[in-house]
Amino acid sequence: MVRSFIEKFKKPAPKTHSLPDGWRVYAIGDIHGRVDLVKVLHRAIIQDARKAWEKNKLVVYLGDYLDRGPYVKETIEALNSGPLSGFEVRYLMGNHERLFLDFLENAALLEMWLGLGGRSTLMSYGVQAPGSGFSPQRAETVRVELLEAVPQDHLEFLKNLKPYFKMGDYLFVHAGIRPKVPLKRQTCEDLFWSRNDASTPEKDCGFRIIHGHTICERVQTRRNRIGIDTGAYATGILTCAVMEDGRVDFLSTKAPH
Repeated sequence: MVRSFIEKFKKPAPKTHSLPDGWRVYAIGDIHGRVDLVKVLHRAIIQDARKAWEKNKLVVYLGDYLDRGPYVKETIEALNSGPLSGFEVRYLMGNHERLFLDFLENAALLEMWLGLGGRSTLMSYGVQAPGSGFSPQRAETVRVELLEAVPQDHLEFLKNLKPYFKMGDYLFVHAGIRPKVPLKRQTCEDLFWSRNDASTPEKDCGFRIIHGHTICERVQTRRNRIGIDTGAYATGILTCAVMEDGRVDFLSTKAPH
């Protein structure tokens, strides 16, 4: 089941952020191997888009498709199979994709990756995850086995993910940015790993940021950003922001009882 809701401001925002005329954009938060929730949300997006049949429609995925959840391989397969009919698509990179690719170059990162949920990715691709206290040789063996197990088109999909996407007054990025630093000078640490929470200052960056990465119990709506990572892998709630004509609504899968 999917619920639809509108996040209300306690105070009006000083600026209405907008997209180019004729566009309706859907931004999906952190998936983490929950292809079951993606399928439910995709159906809801298709149904919602019927209200805007005359608009150009775009889906932006904010990264973190890997790790933690049980269906990592199936998630990449579903995303890599192409966009929803009638939609354009942008796939962004998250810190989990970046760490995965870095591990494939450097086996010494295995312990860090496993600590962040990498075991589910190994299991999904049929690779035995090592126990604690493994040797560098065992880490290298896991790296080689994973390279052999992951289909080439999955690797190409992950390598081709974009660091951010800008459209109109919105910037779509996995984690966030450093204020007052040009986008081209943002680092991987900034884009994929930075944290935002209720205490993060509302600094005006010239656009409104739509991001995931920082798990929140409910959507975080601020004047300068919207955080939509609702911890889908654990909560069953995968959230999508819907933007059109200066308005932001939300679609979300319903948590199981």
